[in-house]
Amino acid sequence: MSREIILYIATSLDGYIAKENDDLQWLEEAEGEGDAGYSDMYQSIDTVIMGKRTYDWVVDHIESFPYPDKKCYVFTTSLSGQNEHVEFVNEDIVAFTKKLREQEGSKIWMVGGAGVLDPFIKEQLIDEIIITITPHLLGSGIPLFKDSNPFQDLELVNTQRFGQMVQMHYKVKKKVR
Repeated sequence: MSREIILYIATSLDGYIAKENDDLQWLEEAEGEGDAGYSDMYQSIDTVIMGKRTYDWVVDHIESFPYPDKKCYVFTTSLSGQNEHVEFVNEDIVAFTKKLREQEGSKIWMVGGAGVLDPFIKEQLIDEIIITITPHLLGSGIPLFKDSNPFQDLELVNTQRFGQMVQMHYKVKKKVR
């Protein structure tokens, strides 16, 4: 049994996860309620994966590293090795993740961003999608999904309202091969 990969992310109503300059101020100003299921999702994982731009934003904008109790991998072409919180990965994202899925452990959280998410979507590596829609139309920015993705059938597990935000939780239906 391989470990599942969760995409848990917020997006504007028109499908953007950030403005062009990685600005997330609009997201921080969203009127939510509670933690939008974050605690439950976070308890279900033991591994976090993200891209370098996302990692840089986290380090620059959050006072203390938010995932100190999880194994954290950052996909990058510019750094190698590790620091006290993360291991930098220069390998092929898909091959690395397939190996990671076969290791013992809990679910894996694919944090983002869009550049790292794209190969996961193209290779159909995401098992669960939890998207929180914020009450914003950004008009432009970094889209959650890039073009030319394969068709994937989803099963709606739950919808929930958190203040002005709506969360949709899907399981990806896997084709039997």
